[in-house]
Parts: sequence; structure tokens; C-alpha cells
Amino acid sequence: MTGSGRDEPPLIRLTGVSKIYRSGAGELRALDDVSLDIRAGEFVAIMGQSGSGKSTLMNIVGCLDRPTLGEYRVRGRNVAEMPSDDLAALRRDTFGFIFQRYNLLASVSASENVELPAIYAGRSKRQRTERASQLLGRLGLGERLQHKPNQLSGGQQQRVSIARALVNGAEVILADEPTGALDSRSGAEVLALLRDLHAEGHTIVLITHDAEVAAHAQRTIQLKDGRVVSDSGPALPPVRTALPAANGRHPDWLPDLAEAVKMALRSLRANLFRSALTLLGVVIGVAAVVTMLAIGNGSKQEILQRIESMGSNLLLVRPGAPGQRPSGDLATLVPEDATAVAELDNVAYVSPERRGSATLRYGSVDYRTTVYGAWPGYRYTQDWQIADGSFLTQDDIDSYAAVVVLGKTVASNLFPNGEAPVGRYVLIGNVPFEVIGVLAPKGANAFGSDMDDVALVPLSTGFMRLFGKRYLSSLNVKVASADVADATQARIEQLLLQRHGTEDFQVRSTASLMETIESTQNTLTVMLGAVAAISLLVGGIGVMNIMLVNVSERTREIGLRMATGARRNSILLQFNTEALVVCGIGGVVGVVLGIVIGMVLEAFGTSIAFTTLPAVLAFSSAVLTGLVFGYLPARKAAHMDPVVALASE
Repeated sequence: MTGSGRDEPPLIRLTGVSKIYRSGAGELRALDDVSLDIRAGEFVAIMGQSGSGKSTLMNIVGCLDRPTLGEYRVRGRNVAEMPSDDLAALRRDTFGFIFQRYNLLASVSASENVELPAIYAGRSKRQRTERASQLLGRLGLGERLQHKPNQLSGGQQQRVSIARALVNGAEVILADEPTGALDSRSGAEVLALLRDLHAEGHTIVLITHDAEVAAHAQRTIQLKDGRVVSDSGPALPPVRTALPAANGRHPDWLPDLAEAVKMALRSLRANLFRSALTLLGVVIGVAAVVTMLAIGNGSKQEILQRIESMGSNLLLVRPGAPGQRPSGDLATLVPEDATAVAELDNVAYVSPERRGSATLRYGSVDYRTTVYGAWPGYRYTQDWQIADGSFLTQDDIDSYAAVVVLGKTVASNLFPNGEAPVGRYVLIGNVPFEVIGVLAPKGANAFGSDMDDVALVPLSTGFMRLFGKRYLSSLNVKVASADVADATQARIEQLLLQRHGTEDFQVRSTASLMETIESTQNTLTVMLGAVAAISLLVGGIGVMNIMLVNVSERTREIGLRMATGARRNSILLQFNTEALVVCGIGGVVGVVLGIVIGMVLEAFGTSIAFTTLPAVLAFSSAVLTGLVFGYLPARKAAHMDPVVALASE
């Protein structure tokens, strides 16, 4: 591009621009009816004392702020009609900012500070790195690419700021008091750089209060009380070379997720202690979900396994009408009912039972346990093996034999010194009974009771010598074929109804019992999961609070990102990604911690059942928590006013 540029439309045109701040009934005019044109290739100094409106003018020119009145056009386009994303693109591609206080990100290197606008321009990592290295090398910082701002002098930091302004090939350089925080030597070097940039074709707008600094410009505009009081007029722009093209840019793309995650991790690393506290709430919530559901599933699985061990072909007959709670004191079942049921088809074994509590004595040892009067079929209906000796026989029933079979717990308590129980006599209610067998251990039943804490005697002997009245506590029936168990259950109900003349009994199958228990356990598991989910919810609220604090502390950073081209969606993605990263890391740690806690509890005897679904749900809930509770802080950040954010301390 050559020539004077007189026939070109102005690059920047302000017509009657005013910026008014209203406070109560009064108002403050930071700018008052300012009109001026700046053509491409000019070097303009805007002068004025503090409060004259020069910084406000720069903010409007750089599209960081909007005028209250008047019209501002860039290359003929009315800025007031541009949506926020278009303004961000204009700041990214057309303007480069050099701030008096540098506005560098303290936690990243010089090279990464320079790369920031290129991220929002969609350049690849390789392109950004090469461009930053080229610019910093040109500005004499080639050996300090990886130095952080606190490792650089003021002049060096300002050079980094200049490189950042140039990384996207900005046509207009807006320099706000660029020498204000520098010594005279560093200030002279920065002004020399601005002259070089102007010579290369950049339009320079220099904001200063210093006449000596303004003298380096070709044109000087004086502001006072928000008005233009003098303008030296445009000089002939130099012959301008073409500015470097921004190859590889994709202006409409958001920064990719990998970059957002990288920024998020860096931000979290900069505040390790606070990040750890934020993680803690999520970790506890996720670990609680995993552990609680593992405990609930383990308990349910253990109970169902114990019922299944009894077989799906077992029918349980209990005294009492349907809806009435079964009780051993109800005298509605008698041994003759068991004899009649045994005659039905598909009945393999019948086990009528009567139980009561009694004290057993051997020598000087007393032990109180539950004594069952039973038939030989008891061991088959209960699927119980004999560890030592033999079980009850029909001859024992018929002869009213005083014999007893001990459960493992009873045997261990009556014979603590390791004596062999079989063949010895124990007293049950002052009646001597010969021990003929010891049952194999079974552990706890579906309801947590010790199944080995029993003593079995012939039912007939129990009626005569221990229990008195001849009625049954229960009647268990094992069917030959589970396929017709329902039909067999119906025949038993019909038989007992005929015998009793009324429905004073209840018949259930182990299958229906399993369904009931499974339903109950599922409810308990849901309750445990709900309690754990509340912990996760509390953790999510903690994430939101920390992220809100994070946004408040990083307001200037947000303003800088917007000034360098970040769109609202870019800021939203950035801060929401940080919340997602926190909750994602917390989710992983929480799942691992929950598994470890579960394994520890299992080592101490708690039933634990780990499945994939609870872990996946817990982790997904953690990520969803980050998304939901991170949105409000992210939205707050995304809707900040760039000029207000940059002015924050």
C-alpha cells in the first residue's frame, strides 16, 4: 500500500462521542462530544493530564468500552451495532494493547503470555510458539522465553506486552502510558520500538501525559475535561509495507478443549491449597457414593445368597392368617398337618418345627440357645450337612429318643476345651440328652442371626419333655420340582384350608421371599445412595463458592483475556472447564478412595459388592456437579465488562 492515504476512508472515526457516567442525580462526562479521524498508518499521541478522558478514549477506540452518545466506526462499520463476539474478533485481529502496568499473567512464561491472543485466534500450538519465539527474539528476549514475569525487569515485561500486541499482526497498536512505569532508558527503548512498528506500517495510538513522549508521534491530540482542545492534524503517513498475515487462524473457533484444560490445570496449580480443599468436598461425596452403594449391594447380595442356598424349591408355612404377623405362640399348625402335606405329589421333604429357648449344661458350663424340635427332613429342607456324628432318624421320632444334634456355636461353647461332643450327655431343662451329631457351620442367616446357635431334638421328644403343647412354630416343605412349585403351593393351601376350616396359615416360597428382601434392600441402598449424594451436593456447592472467589480474584485476568480477543463463550468455556477439571479429578480420586475404603471394611468383615455402575454414576455425578455448579461463576466471568475488569485491583 503506497501513497499519502488522503483518499482512503479513515480507519477510525469518532463523531460526537461522549461517555457519561451517571451517579444519582448527577453525571460525569469523561468524554464530551469528541470527533476525530485516525487514518491507517498514522502515529498519533493523545495527550492530557489525569482525568482528561484520554484512557476512556483509548478504551472506546479499542472496543473495550462503548460510547454513551455519538458514533464510532472502524473501517466504516458502526461499532455500536456489533455484537459482543464481533467486538472480541475486532480486538483480536485489529487492535493490540500495550498497558502501562503490562497486565501479564503471573503464572505463565513470557512465551505463553505472548501466545495468549493467538489462542483465541485459533492458531495451532506450533504456530503460536514459533510466532512468540520470533517476536521475543526480535525484541531482545530470545533467551528469556520461559521466564515468568517476576523474573523479568519492567522494561522486559513491557517488551513482552509489545510482543503480545503483535502476535496476531494487529493493525492498530494502542499504547496506554507505555513508559509510565519504566526508567528513562527502558522508556526510550520502548518508544524506539513503537517508531519501528510505525515504520513497518502499524497505526500507533499513544496515550500519554508527557509532552516529551508525545513528541515522538507525528500527530498530537490534546484532551482537557473530556474535550479535544487541540489537534496538530494528520501528517502524511509513510509508505507502508504489508503487515504480516495471520496464517493458520480460524477466527470463529473457540479455543479447543485441550487448551482450556491446560489453562485450568495451570490455574489450579497456582492455588494448590485452595484447589485441594475444593477437591476434598467432591472426593468425600464420590467416595461416599461408591462405598455406601457397595455396602448396600454387598448386604443385599449376601442375604440373597443365603436364601438361595436354601433353594428356590422351598415352601414356608407359618401359623397365623394372611396379614397377621407370624408368631410361635399361634397354635394353628400341628404335626398331623405335616403328615398330610407329606402325602401330596411333588413334596420331597417335610420339616415340621417347634422352637423354644432353653439352657444346655455340660459339666459346669451353661449355655442358653434355641432348641428346635424337628423331623429328619430338617437337614434337607435347610440343606445342612453333618460335621460329626449323625442326624435325627425316624426311629428317634417314633421312640421319643432323648438325643440332640448341636450347632457349631453351641458345641464350641459347651465344649471349650476341644472335647469331642458326640457320645456325651448334656442337660436340657434338667433332662439328659445324648449328643449324636454336630452340624456343619453355616454362619449368619438372611436376617443376621447366627444359624449355628441351635440344638435339634426329635419333635416328639421336644413335645413330651421340653415344649409341652403340641403345635408347630413352622412347617417347611421342599418340593421335588421347582417348575411346579406354584401348583404345589396351591395344593398345600387347599389341603390346610380343608383341614382347618379357615385360613389361619400363610404359605410363601423362597422366591417370593427373595423378591421382598431384594425390594427392601434396594430401598435401603437407594437411601444410602441419597445420603451419599447429599455429600456430593455439598461438595458441588463448595466448588461453586470457590469458583466465585476465583472469578473475583482473577477479574483483571478476565479483562486481559477479553482485551486480547476472548469471546464470551471462550471465557465461559475456560472457567467451566476449571470446575469440570476440579470435579473430574475429585471424581477419579473419590472412586479410588471409595474402593479402598470398601476393601478395608471388607477386611473387617463387612459385606461389600463392587459393581461398575455405582462408580460410573458417582464419577458422572461429579462431572455433572462441576458443569452445573461451575456454570454460574463461569457465566459471571463471561459477562464482565472488559474495561471494568481491566481496571480492577
